[in-house]
Amino acid sequence: MNQDQAKRAAAQAALKFLPEGEPIGVGTGSTVNFFIEALSTVKNRIPGAVSSSEASSARLKAIGIPVLDLNSAGTLAVYVDGADEINKHLQMIKGGGGALTREKIVAAASRRFVCIADESKLVQVLGKFPLPVEVIPMARSYVARELVKLGGVPRLREGFLTDNGNPILDVAGLSILDPPKLEAEIGLIAGVVTVGLFARRPADLLLLGTASGVRELHAQ
Repeated sequence: MNQDQAKRAAAQAALKFLPEGEPIGVGTGSTVNFFIEALSTVKNRIPGAVSSSEASSARLKAIGIPVLDLNSAGTLAVYVDGADEINKHLQMIKGGGGALTREKIVAAASRRFVCIADESKLVQVLGKFPLPVEVIPMARSYVARELVKLGGVPRLREGFLTDNGNPILDVAGLSILDPPKLEAEIGLIAGVVTVGLFARRPADLLLLGTASGVRELHAQ
């Protein structure tokens, strides 16, 4: 099973965790694209979806699933999204695709967070994947200096703005031994919109595509 096959298998496995007749939250990224593809087979059960990005919204509309505003949808039963890295506690680094702020909002507004990923995303310690930090434009340099103080090496994601119109700093060189603590520290830096650590609200279930099939992992 290659990486795309593993992603597709994990995405397909998420269908059984969807509620009947309730709106759902849908994330962003290559694995989620396979999930949206799979949703087309059950779209009659899905009255609508809250999306974390313009890209996912376009894909949902293309298969005939209405895209809802979170303010009117209220609390969602389930949110399905991928991860750039995830540990055994189901804490994640997310934001490689740049949708971290909206992803974090939809995850927070959902009763259950199902993460879908291939086995390359499961790591012992978070941080090998550069940590995305979305910032207000005028604070970019200040935030970068503060991130250096925390031991990181921030780099501006060139030629990229989020759907919210903000730049992203990708922070390399971190070995994140206490994800909730670092999430809180970075989140308190003036000018930070969101940090791509999902530790204070981790996933509830990980569907991991492997060579031997899809494994279901719960937080340890």
